[in-house]
Amino acid sequence: MKALVVLACVVLAALATPTKPSLKEAKVVRVVPHTEEQLHHLHQLLLQGRYDFWQEPRGLNTPVDIMAALRDLPGLAATLSGRGLKPTVMIHDVGRLVEQQTVERLQHHTRAMDWHNYHDYNTINAWMAQLASDHPDLCQLEKVGTSYEGRTMNLLTVGSGGADKPGIFIDGGIHAREWISPATVTYMVNELVTNRDTYSDLLSSVNFYVMPSINPDGYQYTFTDDRMWRKTRSDTNSPFGCKGADPNRNWDFHWNEVGASSSPCSDIYAGSAPFSEVEMRVVRDEIIRLGSKIKVYLTFHSFSQLWMYPWGYTSALPDDWQDLDNLAQDAVSALTAVHGTRYEIGSSTNTIYAAAGGSDDWAKGVGGVKYAYTVELRDQGSYGFLLPASQIIPSGEETFEALKVVANFVKNTYSK
Repeated sequence: MKALVVLACVVLAALATPTKPSLKEAKVVRVVPHTEEQLHHLHQLLLQGRYDFWQEPRGLNTPVDIMAALRDLPGLAATLSGRGLKPTVMIHDVGRLVEQQTVERLQHHTRAMDWHNYHDYNTINAWMAQLASDHPDLCQLEKVGTSYEGRTMNLLTVGSGGADKPGIFIDGGIHAREWISPATVTYMVNELVTNRDTYSDLLSSVNFYVMPSINPDGYQYTFTDDRMWRKTRSDTNSPFGCKGADPNRNWDFHWNEVGASSSPCSDIYAGSAPFSEVEMRVVRDEIIRLGSKIKVYLTFHSFSQLWMYPWGYTSALPDDWQDLDNLAQDAVSALTAVHGTRYEIGSSTNTIYAAAGGSDDWAKGVGGVKYAYTVELRDQGSYGFLLPASQIIPSGEETFEALKVVANFVKNTYSK
């Protein structure tokens, strides 16, 4: 009897521990829904959480990218074909691509920050500290919080005109696996600081408040354990051991109304409550503390090449949407002029899909930031979240031109 009890406990423990499917021979497939029934079916698959959606369903005749482990591919193929959806393979072996890029990263690894490679959270934090040490008249680094797992969260302020100048709040890495986001944000900061004489007028008129990676635990986890991890790493009390919430569904503005899940095992889990994730509370508190100084909020994601503004919870537009659209058009024009990269512009719901609880919606709807944007960086699915490091600098170059347009707008409109 005792042996049976022990065996039962072992079985239950095994069932309660989520097993990470191997990425070896996992594929990313693309389907294009042409009917409302097909679109609805894809939405239901997303909410079930069985497959990893790299591009979520957002409308008819618009691509949807789904990653499935080798063991799940037959089931995915069956459910898609049952609705007349014909998949095209975008990435044939996710695991192999991850391995190739890991080897490349380790071969070129350096403790010093650069933009020929992706760097982990500690390296980014050390680099920001060095900027503050080397340029004390331009850069100030402040510890503003601690992540769930105890990592320091810093705010880097770049500007020489004083605390009363209007500001742009920039964050990245809210979704852990979107490595091009922190890389692009840090590239732009580096351009401002190392070319400070070129941008002296801008730096004396506008403050840049920067947090390159606002999901530090999840981001670090993608370097050590699971390259495809998206969420935070908090305990959810899930009986299956599922960890973390989607930090971009966790903000207290129309929280969990649409485009989110109440299941802790889902990649779009909204959390147990608004701002259940400590990292999002840290960012929220900084936006509140800075208050009316912030004129623009920019949050960088990947991928899809989109420049979006609120709202994400409804297809209705803000009353001042034309103002947001005008600035977005100018910024994207400058971006495209560098390498010819095309971006789509519009409100989040009308450009991709409805998803409540996002940081840009909160920044505008509660934080009072008029110009709030979510920017989805390169590419459009050839590599997706596994964008090669060789694209960091081109991404940084073009996005920096867009940032300069936004910063000059703030200078000309709000600076005294």
